[in-house]
Amino acid sequence: MLEVSQLTAIRDERILFESLSFTIDSGELVQIEGRNGTGKTTLLRIITGLGDRDNGDIFWDGEQIESNRDAFHQELLFLGHQTGVKRELTAYENLRFYLSIHAKKRVDKATVYQALTKVGLAGREDVPVAQLSAGQQRRVALARLWLSDHKLWILDEPLTAIDKQGVKVLESLFLQHAESGGIVMLTTHQDMFADNPKLRKIKLGD
Repeated sequence: MLEVSQLTAIRDERILFESLSFTIDSGELVQIEGRNGTGKTTLLRIITGLGDRDNGDIFWDGEQIESNRDAFHQELLFLGHQTGVKRELTAYENLRFYLSIHAKKRVDKATVYQALTKVGLAGREDVPVAQLSAGQQRRVALARLWLSDHKLWILDEPLTAIDKQGVKVLESLFLQHAESGGIVMLTTHQDMFADNPKLRKIKLGD
């Protein structure tokens, strides 16, 4: 369970959000929405520990994240605006590097190739990332989701540069992760899930 309590963020003397509180339970899929500039990315970065807050507390399974940050990060997969992939490595090598750091169990080569196929990179698995388009580089990062053991997924605009078929594939994966007891927290400008009751929305701003 993720709990945000009385969270406040001020940037350039402007209050983005103040005394923001909410709880996300296991099995939930939550979209953070609001106009540009209302603090959606700031909120996600604060929760992940990449941004500073001006007030408030964040709890994971009842403990403040600062009290055991390593344990929290072992449960967290964050995908932000930056892909975080290494341009000199191939798509396959990038996922192998990710697994060498985060995987809790051995993952075979076929499973890695299958993840890249899921995001539309079949045939490009062994191409250096530097030779891929920006959208394809983002797909390499998204392929981590199919290999993830993390319970909490925090995703900032994961559907950027993804076509309609790719969006459907990701929606199915998000639902599957939630149904297996995980948490998905994301921002997106795209309509998702066609009013699926499993999606909960938290709105920032007026």
